[in-house]
Amino acid sequence: MDESADIARAVVKTTCPYCGTGCGVDVTVDGDHAKVAGDKEHPTNYGRLCVKGTALGDTVVAQGRLLYPQIRDADGVMVRRSWDEALDHVAARLQGIVDEHGRDAIAWYVSGQLLTEDYYVANKLVKGFVGTANIDTNSRLCMSSAVAGHKRAFGEDIVPVSYDDLELADLIVLVGSNTAWCHPILFQRIVREKERRPEMKIVVIDPRRTATTEMADLHLPLRAGADVRLFNGLLTYLNQHGIVDTAFIERSTSGLKEALDAAEAGGADVRAVAEQCGLDAGQLAEFYRLFAVTERVVTCFSMGVNQSSAGTDKVNAIINCHLLSGRIGKPGAGPFSLTGQPNAMGGREVGGLSNMLAAHMDLESAADRDTVQTFWSSPAIADKPGLKAVDLFDAIDEGRIKAVWIMATNPVVSLPDADKVKRALARCELVIVSDVIEKTDTTAFAHVLLPAQGWGEKDGTVTNSERCISRQRAFVAPLGEARADWWMLAEVARRWGFAAQFAYQDASDIFDEHARLSAWRNDGSRYFDIGGLAGLGTAGYDALQPVRWPVTASVEAAALQAFADGRYYHTDGRARFIATPPRAPVNPVDDEYPLVLNTGRVRDHWHTMTRTGLSATLASHIAEPYVDLHAQDALLSGVSDGTLARVSTRWGSLVARVKISGEMPRGTLFVPIHWNAQYASDARVGGLVNPVVDPVSGEPEFKHTPAKVEAFTVAWHGFVLSRDALPMETHSWWTRVTGAQFNRYELAGRDTDADWPNLARAALGANSNADWLEYEDRSAGLYRAALLVDERIEACIFVSQRSDLPSRAWLSGLFAKDVLSEPDRIGLLVGEPLEAAEDQGPTVCSCWGVGRNRIIDGIRKHGLTTVAALGEKLQCGTNCGSCVPELKVLLAQSRVAA
Repeated sequence: MDESADIARAVVKTTCPYCGTGCGVDVTVDGDHAKVAGDKEHPTNYGRLCVKGTALGDTVVAQGRLLYPQIRDADGVMVRRSWDEALDHVAARLQGIVDEHGRDAIAWYVSGQLLTEDYYVANKLVKGFVGTANIDTNSRLCMSSAVAGHKRAFGEDIVPVSYDDLELADLIVLVGSNTAWCHPILFQRIVREKERRPEMKIVVIDPRRTATTEMADLHLPLRAGADVRLFNGLLTYLNQHGIVDTAFIERSTSGLKEALDAAEAGGADVRAVAEQCGLDAGQLAEFYRLFAVTERVVTCFSMGVNQSSAGTDKVNAIINCHLLSGRIGKPGAGPFSLTGQPNAMGGREVGGLSNMLAAHMDLESAADRDTVQTFWSSPAIADKPGLKAVDLFDAIDEGRIKAVWIMATNPVVSLPDADKVKRALARCELVIVSDVIEKTDTTAFAHVLLPAQGWGEKDGTVTNSERCISRQRAFVAPLGEARADWWMLAEVARRWGFAAQFAYQDASDIFDEHARLSAWRNDGSRYFDIGGLAGLGTAGYDALQPVRWPVTASVEAAALQAFADGRYYHTDGRARFIATPPRAPVNPVDDEYPLVLNTGRVRDHWHTMTRTGLSATLASHIAEPYVDLHAQDALLSGVSDGTLARVSTRWGSLVARVKISGEMPRGTLFVPIHWNAQYASDARVGGLVNPVVDPVSGEPEFKHTPAKVEAFTVAWHGFVLSRDALPMETHSWWTRVTGAQFNRYELAGRDTDADWPNLARAALGANSNADWLEYEDRSAGLYRAALLVDERIEACIFVSQRSDLPSRAWLSGLFAKDVLSEPDRIGLLVGEPLEAAEDQGPTVCSCWGVGRNRIIDGIRKHGLTTVAALGEKLQCGTNCGSCVPELKVLLAQSRVAA
């Protein structure tokens, strides 16, 4: 074996690019395949990965990649250009707009998918050299309320809890977090500790009955938007029952009276609070009692808290309870923001939000601005906060911003009132997009496309939810001419005459500057300090092991738990209680829009699916967009399980399949955020979302949009499986699902006189060299056809007036065969297999490909009664554990049926 082959198969330690958990990953590349496994030495996951992490190898592919710089010509056609041509064009156009309209006429919209080094260079260039703060990030959409809450309470954006505290706590409260699906490795750490110590309690506070609630001792399905009332009630209860750390409060806090007055004004009686929150008074009292009698309490909160017009107040209402009881700065105790994106925390370190400066410094502080400007040797420094995400795109729509550079994000899908974002970009004078994928909903509006390096190609660091910095290392060569995001920005800076200040040779140079800035003029005034990591050099940076900040010259000080010394980072060293008077959502439901729309993630997909959409493994769990609602609301709306429905709000509408899971309370519905124009005809839920934002954080109201549901009546249903991608624009409704060796399209239409024989032949590319199998029954509205080439199936189509079409699982299996048998061919025409074949049903365990039907059959045949028994027999639940809550439900349902 030659030396190059040894290098190719060497294990590279890197970090997962999905959620803020920040799991370590071992990657081995063999030929064109990247084999991914959990890093057993990483302190976050100790070798475990969720199904998204496990399937990362499926996404390291050339499919759909943006490979070369492109510029749109006068005819509107994207034309390939060299990097020099593209960057000359970008630098000249941006400078021209600044010269004519001023520095605030250009903006950047960046992403928690960027590495810290990319983030640092972007903020340095924009805030210190362009001299505007018009750079914001999609992290505004997920954790800016947590940042604002931390800064109000602590004086700095500090997460005071680590993952180890989850295993030390005696009570874990999960608020607005479907942790089992959105942070599955953290959830499994909690579950394992619960199994070891059954006396540990788990309380879940969430309007929905999610997979997370299946593991809870107590579930509080509070009314959407009532979090502040609930935690104000807890604050009052703790005060009334003497659960007050008086010495800590007198020594280390201020503002208690105002916070208590605001809390008590909303109702001091548990029954009154329960009524306001839509809860059973006994259950609420039990939660308050548990919090009161338990010293070691960790309250984990996520998007259900942050994504609200009152998100910052929700965060501070939670923190108030920990401050009052002194349950902070101690092992196993504190408020814990579960970050959404892999590097949202790293972005916060470098001032990624438009109202922040690098190294946790304050944009509105003249002293901090001088510190940063002096360190950077910059000609100008932004002296006022820039536009937050929603306002930024409003300014583009209004023509105040003439140019925007969008990096590693897809705002046409992810922002609220997303059709307005489309309109804004269509009007914008200059739209630059640097991305990994060529065709997204956002790249369609670009005047300039710049190919960015993807996961596995780029090199740098990320910081997870517990402040742990980890390396993300390259293990494959960049495809095409893809470049690091920081490199593009530095090249533009060089063209503007700032070559000396952006003379980075690699990511280690940037990290070193970032570390030095964190310690510059610090002297303990800021908790964020990684000066101890300065001077690593290229070799030291390459070898950097996961480390939690702060990392200072004083090893002992860095090892202390945050706030263990009772010191906070307001100028007086005290934490602040924040008064949080409860207030209703800005746009309440009414007779026209009587339901509350809630949005969020599903287990196996991520953001707008540009990565996870490539994996057949990840597509198998939830294959298409859906709207989940209560059975009674479905009845009143005239829809039923499995039918199509239109969901409408004042801002837009979509069409999705109805799902009645039993998870939703009356008056609410849930639609996942992931689907977009690349994967569905009409499923961008961002186009429906209420654009109102939190007045402090600027985070949008993704969890409370007034909505209505109506039947979407169609004349026929169908699906296509095809090895080649097909155009779908002619159909009323469609979704695309990635299969193992094919694309699957689910279809529905309203036309009643379709000529299916001719339509199918044209769509599937039938020709004289192909074998065309076909069956049609016009009276029954049935049509089936299959295209075979050299005895191998290339495509098939099934259409019916009814929605109960043949099993996709059976047909999927045919695409794995090189030659179809005669029974296979007959089965294609009959619409079902002639030979006995297992139909596993919808996937439950994606890691091992175990379907619902197989699990239920295993329970019945073998008398399986536990998750462990299922795992031993079928493997399901034995890898990442994300499916364990669903397995518990299936076991419970089987017991009821028996």
